[in-house]
Amino acid sequence: MSIPSGPTYARRLGLFSSTMLVVGGIIGAGIFLNPAIVAQRVGSAERTLFAWVIGALIALAGALCFAELGSRRPRVGGGYAYLRDAFGPLPAFLYGWALLLVMATGAIAAVAVTFARYAVALAGWPTDVTVPLAIGAIVLLSAVNYVGVRPGAVVQNVFTILKLAALGALIVAGLVAALSAVPAAAAGAGAGAGAVGAAGSATALAPQSLGALVRALGAALVPVLFAYGGWQQSNFVAEEMIAPERNLPRAIVLGVIIVVVVYLLANVTYLAALGAPGLAASQAPAADTMRRLAGPTGATLISAGIAVSTFGFLNLVILVSPRVYQAMAEDGSFIPHLARLHPRHRTPAAAIVFQCAWAILLTLSGSYGALLDWVVFGDWIFFGLAVATLFVYRRREREAAGASAPAGAGGASAHTGYRALGYPVTPALFVAAAAFVVASSVLSNPGNALRGTLLLAAGVPVFLFWRSRARRAAAAVGTE
Repeated sequence: MSIPSGPTYARRLGLFSSTMLVVGGIIGAGIFLNPAIVAQRVGSAERTLFAWVIGALIALAGALCFAELGSRRPRVGGGYAYLRDAFGPLPAFLYGWALLLVMATGAIAAVAVTFARYAVALAGWPTDVTVPLAIGAIVLLSAVNYVGVRPGAVVQNVFTILKLAALGALIVAGLVAALSAVPAAAAGAGAGAGAVGAAGSATALAPQSLGALVRALGAALVPVLFAYGGWQQSNFVAEEMIAPERNLPRAIVLGVIIVVVVYLLANVTYLAALGAPGLAASQAPAADTMRRLAGPTGATLISAGIAVSTFGFLNLVILVSPRVYQAMAEDGSFIPHLARLHPRHRTPAAAIVFQCAWAILLTLSGSYGALLDWVVFGDWIFFGLAVATLFVYRRREREAAGASAPAGAGGASAHTGYRALGYPVTPALFVAAAAFVVASSVLSNPGNALRGTLLLAAGVPVFLFWRSRARRAAAAVGTE
């Protein structure tokens, strides 16, 4: 069932805003925290950088694939639309269901609380205002995105530039220290007695055999890939981009390249300032690095940068995710009211409000952390499936060409826009990497994977209910 025609999305996002969406969708808090986990798991500077380089190659592979998918199907909902076209409405609905139930709303709650904690610490406020401040941030950004995609994009642009500036300050500080001939070894050795003790432990645990090295790199890739994830969210707003067939692929590839350069330089800075043992021992590598390079002022600056980064990431998730719920409802698979666009603002206003309310409930309940742990493997299931749709589109294209068939729906016609570099190796590499992340997540915590699977399965009766209701409504209209 399709909702009757009404307001449509407005194309208001140019190449710059689209690129900032990509960058802002990737850079959250991960690059400020995850490098310590990576160093713990591989045990040396060379292996730490190698893990981030491998992660960069996988991220670029995914970006190239999503660039072609966005060029082929510049539709609202991104991965939801690709899954629906390639594999049918149920897998697509389960993706949207997981986003709404936990993946997007749980991330909103978690990131809002992270932002609030840093903001409260910086302002010197009492900790009991953390949750109210987090809820206030969710409400404020939901209101901004309610009144138009352009105000939301402006907020995104500003905070993405600010987070890049914070990372740039960290990198420049590291370069200045290097040019001033501050020995990296001395910097690592000066981490303090506690850090030295922990560093010695991390070094002792460094993998020795080839098999141990492979396992360690595999474990390190999980936090690396999560830090690199997020470029796919720009595809959610493809219908609101100017010339998306051209600008969306450019924005994805350009945005991921920017992030790769920043991430690698940030890791070089961490390692130069702290050394691999010091990085592995750090609980807050960005703050420890800036404290070493620029004193307490540097630590305060990077804490402000983390607050800015999380606020920008929060805005991005609030901006893009309701487009998926709106597409689900428009297809007759979810609450019909969510399909409506605001007649003046041309935004999925009802979906934004619905998401805001559910995210606030998760924030108040404090359950978002556990729920995210349950479904974190599902995120990469859908990543891999979305990229796998590229094989389906290409196969349909070949079949249509072989049969000399006219252009059809679902991407069967010959695609003249951007085509993923290195196909079929590129999507195969990414699908394999996604399968690895899923397997690692399941093996590391089978209980969480089982609970997450049950949450996903709970979406099946919801899907059947709304589809049945949509068919009955369509039949009733047909008999009038």
